[in-house]
Amino acid sequence: MPGPAPKPNARRRNARPDWVSLPAEGRSGKAPAWPLSGRAPAGWAELWRLPQAVMWERDNAAVQVATYLMTRNSAHDALERGEPNAALLSELRQIEDRLGLSPMALKRLQWEISETSDSRPEGRVINARDRFTKL
Repeated sequence: MPGPAPKPNARRRNARPDWVSLPAEGRSGKAPAWPLSGRAPAGWAELWRLPQAVMWERDNAAVQVATYLMTRNSAHDALERGEPNAALLSELRQIEDRLGLSPMALKRLQWEISETSDSRPEGRVINARDRFTKL
């Protein structure tokens, strides 16, 4: 037996106001200086243009991002040589999770990438009430 209909304007008691909205266009500005010894490898500036880089900058995570880039490059080199390294790939996945580089990691960190008018799907939004009125 179904219960009463939900209240249309009810506020959720478990709403989570602590989500952070990241700009869809990514972080602006130059990449920080390479924090490790030697020269910055390819991909350093590209990583710092991602939306997640806004939070990395806030958290002073340049060393962690540099570690991720070095691990990613090593893992990709091993894969190209046909010598996959399970330990390296596992570490890469774990660092990606810490830096919010996968959809599940974004959810766990409570980060969301804001939508721009260009990224919204085409068409109109259908209200659930309108959808079910003809049933």
